[in-house]
Amino acid sequence: MADLASERLWLPCHHVPVVTMDSSNAPDQLLRAQLMQVLSGIEPWDDQEQTHLAATAEWITSGAPLYRTLKPATPAKHLVSYFVVLDETREELLLVAHRKAGLWLPNGGHVEPTEDPWHTVRRECREELHIEAVPASIIGDRPIFLTVTRTRGQGQHTDVSLWYVLRGEAGQVASFDEAEFDAIKWLSLDQVLATPEGALDPHMHRFARKLMSLLALRRSKR
Repeated sequence: MADLASERLWLPCHHVPVVTMDSSNAPDQLLRAQLMQVLSGIEPWDDQEQTHLAATAEWITSGAPLYRTLKPATPAKHLVSYFVVLDETREELLLVAHRKAGLWLPNGGHVEPTEDPWHTVRRECREELHIEAVPASIIGDRPIFLTVTRTRGQGQHTDVSLWYVLRGEAGQVASFDEAEFDAIKWLSLDQVLATPEGALDPHMHRFARKLMSLLALRRSKR
């Protein structure tokens, strides 16, 4: 996550170029079909997410490269898996203070070539928080949110990020990757929304509102 988060001063990105797919590559087509199935499970929260989902579907089916193969920005658009550890009882989530970015961020990292994005979450969770990834009951091992963002600064590129939610308990994380993070903290969703947007991932407030809505819906059904 080090090189990923250090670039995170973003602008929304709505345009995705179309590239003709090579129909002779069956394994590649299978991976793209699996990603399209993942996208189909995400219910858009707002018009921006609807735009991002449509653009991402176009990108995946275009045949364009999907995975970062060379740091920091080759290809110029690539997949990322984000994950937020959620205490479902207290409705608090974990953010990390990233050393290079100077921002409070969710955990996550680049999806490796041919890697399932959920496997990226499992790998990064062990590496960064030293715990096993357990899907939150509210969504399971599917992403809850998708964003497409253009980085700024050196090595500009576009991150296509799938956001996952993991189950945890406040205080559960006893250690973390101190080479990447200065600190970690648990915040209520209201505290997240009270934090200035400039201190967070630029989509963090939107994510928090979507998660709040889903949690409220679940409470209403009990």
